[in-house]
Amino acid sequence: MTPAVNCLKKAKIRYTLHPYDHDPTSKAYGEDAAQKLDISFDRLFKTLVVSVEDGAFMTALVPVSRQLDLKAFARATGTKNAKMAEKQDVERITGYVLGGVSPLGQKKTLTTVMDISTQNFDTIFVSAGRRGLQIEISPEDLALLTRAVFLDISR
Repeated sequence: MTPAVNCLKKAKIRYTLHPYDHDPTSKAYGEDAAQKLDISFDRLFKTLVVSVEDGAFMTALVPVSRQLDLKAFARATGTKNAKMAEKQDVERITGYVLGGVSPLGQKKTLTTVMDISTQNFDTIFVSAGRRGLQIEISPEDLALLTRAVFLDISR
C-alpha cells in the first residue's frame, strides 16, 4: 500500500479506496480520475504543492473543476508570494510522483490548505498516493489528519 493508505489505517479513519484504470497518456490526471470513477470534477480534489517565501512549501487542495488562485492563496495564508513548486521539488518533498500526490503520508509535513468548497460535500476524493487510486474521505477527517485549514483559494 501507499504511505497515504498506511496513514489512514494507522489513524483508524473511515475511508474508501477507489481504483481505476489510469490512462498513461493523459496529462490531466484529475479529469481522467473523475471521468473513470464517474464523479463530479467539483468533488475530486487535486493536491498541489506551492512554493512560498524563504524556500518553504505548502500543500493546496482545490477541485479539479477549478484552478488554484495563487494571489488568493498568498493573501489567505499571509505569505508575500506564492508560485507552483517545481516538479523535482514536489517529488522530493512529498515522495509521490505528479498525478499521484496525496495530501496524506508525505515525506515532509507541509502546512495544508483545503479550498472551502470541500465543505460542500459529505465526502471528497483525493489521490491515494499513486496514479489509478483515489481515497474517498470526509473533508473533516482529512483536515484532522493533515491539520489543514479551510480557505477560499480557487477560481
